[in-house]
Amino acid sequence: MKYALCIVMLLVTAAPAFAQDEITKRKNELQNIRKQIQDFEQRIKQQQAREKSTLELLDSYDRKGTLLRKLIASLKAEAAVLQNSIGKTKAELNQLDTQLKFLKQHYAQYVKSAYKSGRVYDVELLLSSRSINQVFVRSYYLRRFTEQRKRDADKIDMKRAEVEQVQYRLQSQLAEERRLIAEKGAEEDRYASLAADRKKVLADIRKDKNTFQREIDRQKKAAKELENVITSLIEADRLKKEKRDAAVKEGILPQPPPITGNFESKKGKLRWPVSQGLVVAKFGNQIHPRLKTVTTNTGIDIQVKAGSPVSSVADGEVSTILWYPSYGNLLIINHYNGYRTVYTHLSEISVTEGQKVNEGDLIGRSGEAIDGPRLHFELWKEREKQNPEHWLSR
Repeated sequence: MKYALCIVMLLVTAAPAFAQDEITKRKNELQNIRKQIQDFEQRIKQQQAREKSTLELLDSYDRKGTLLRKLIASLKAEAAVLQNSIGKTKAELNQLDTQLKFLKQHYAQYVKSAYKSGRVYDVELLLSSRSINQVFVRSYYLRRFTEQRKRDADKIDMKRAEVEQVQYRLQSQLAEERRLIAEKGAEEDRYASLAADRKKVLADIRKDKNTFQREIDRQKKAAKELENVITSLIEADRLKKEKRDAAVKEGILPQPPPITGNFESKKGKLRWPVSQGLVVAKFGNQIHPRLKTVTTNTGIDIQVKAGSPVSSVADGEVSTILWYPSYGNLLIINHYNGYRTVYTHLSEISVTEGQKVNEGDLIGRSGEAIDGPRLHFELWKEREKQNPEHWLSR
């Protein structure tokens, strides 16, 4: 019985190494997100103590909000995985219960039959044998029957141990599920509170013309940094191609298939990154509606309800994910042959760097800038900025 129980414990509790590694990795990721949230909470307290409403304070709210959404999404994903495991465990438990019930019924019938006949019947069976050979044969089968009863009893004990272990696992999973639900609810409350605080700060900032001018200056700086990023990506692609070509020439690597993008053929027919919205800031020089100053827009701004789905306009690969003051969460997709698209003011990002995306795939959700809820969209050909409205479908 002890041996059987040990075997069951090993089989049931010993998870594959990769599964344990995945659990550890997820816990470390969550811990890292929580640490970053704590850092921004401390920064917000310091900024609030210095000045009531600043762009830097708004940045901290946005960064903390992004992390909270990421944490909530991770908790939801973890709960979904756990719910699936609970379903499998319940099914396993039902199957084990059925098997245990069958074994018990079978064994009960066997014992009942043996009890009615009793040991006297066994002796009579042996005494009624007509020869010594028949005595040996009947004795052998009686001994086998006894051994079978013992094996049946051991099976029942082993199956009962399995049931108890799976029941314990199920209770642990249910407890963990309740903990995740409670934690997710608490984080959602924190995010709602943060969103309310951010809304107040944003309302104060929008009343101040000086703050608007500072924001324009930050936009210029962010646009320059984005241009440097695009240049770095182009250079990285060039070096990668040179290295690959050299390896092919030396016979180290086989000749790769040519990268054939059809992005250029979609000019004037490109899908929009959002399903609806209004272009409130066009490409090129713009007169700011409040400050009456001339600014240069490197893309277009689409006014759209905050939280609206944002999709990739074409097939490609996620090059990089960044955050800049004034732009917020920023995502660049490489569509090959020198074409790239940029999406900024994202409240959520649903993809990861290096991920392949297809036309229409969800890549994130729109957020809110100082000028209101919107998505900023850019299109580049190598280092040259393109007017997105010349490419998007009418």
